[in-house]
Amino acid sequence: MSVWFVTGASKGFGAHVVREALTRGHQVVATARRPESVTEALPNAGDALAVAPLDVTDEAQAAGAVELAVQRFGRIDVLVNNAGRGLLGAVEEATDAEVRSVFDTNVFGLLDVTRAVLPIMRRQRSGRIFNLSSVGGIAVGQGWGVYGGTKYAVEGISEALRQELAPLGVQVTIVEPGVFRTDFLDGSSLATAATEIDDYRETSGGTRRWATENNHQQAGDPAKLAAVIADVSEAEQQPVRLQLGADCVARVTERLDAIRAELEEWRSVAESTAFD
Repeated sequence: MSVWFVTGASKGFGAHVVREALTRGHQVVATARRPESVTEALPNAGDALAVAPLDVTDEAQAAGAVELAVQRFGRIDVLVNNAGRGLLGAVEEATDAEVRSVFDTNVFGLLDVTRAVLPIMRRQRSGRIFNLSSVGGIAVGQGWGVYGGTKYAVEGISEALRQELAPLGVQVTIVEPGVFRTDFLDGSSLATAATEIDDYRETSGGTRRWATENNHQQAGDPAKLAAVIADVSEAEQQPVRLQLGADCVARVTERLDAIRAELEEWRSVAESTAFD
């Protein structure tokens, strides 16, 4: 039996991860801005579930939620940094305030929670961390530039963190979901840049239309994603990256092929820059 700490647990991936962990007999600290929404969704969870209020951008609140976890269950074995939000619009359309808001949650909030949990895992010399990125964290598309930027940041932070924590018995995995049938495309999770520039009508504008037309039509099953995360948490060696969804696999494959092709095309130029 492990103790799980899950952010953004009121809906979407977070809620499914909490249910899966409880089903497998684990103890869970589920955090959300509105903790009552977790309690309402899981009224019969019993003593295996502790619920804590947490806005991940509030460092003091993150520390308090971790303290509650340790007081209640004595340890934290698995951290799932799931809390996040989206921003849809061309890079130029996004205002400074809109950009900072999504970075505050997706990047700085993840760091706040991770810093609060890591002293526990380092003392234990054990732990598993799952940082929710996105297919957009490795193959970003038009209209998703700012959101993808936050996920690129999560990827870089997580890669270094994995290397730093490996000697201490803590493993880190970057989770890269494709499109899954959650509320991510709803206004409750996805902000849309207020400014619309006509020159981007056919690029990011097309992505805006796609988001409206495909809300709750995505192919990915979030319950299956949660089960995979739970399975991987029990594996002896976690992967660095965990691509989930056939669409994600296709996009990552295409991206890697394009990077290699361009590298080969410009290899002689790249290698020509050393001192003679």
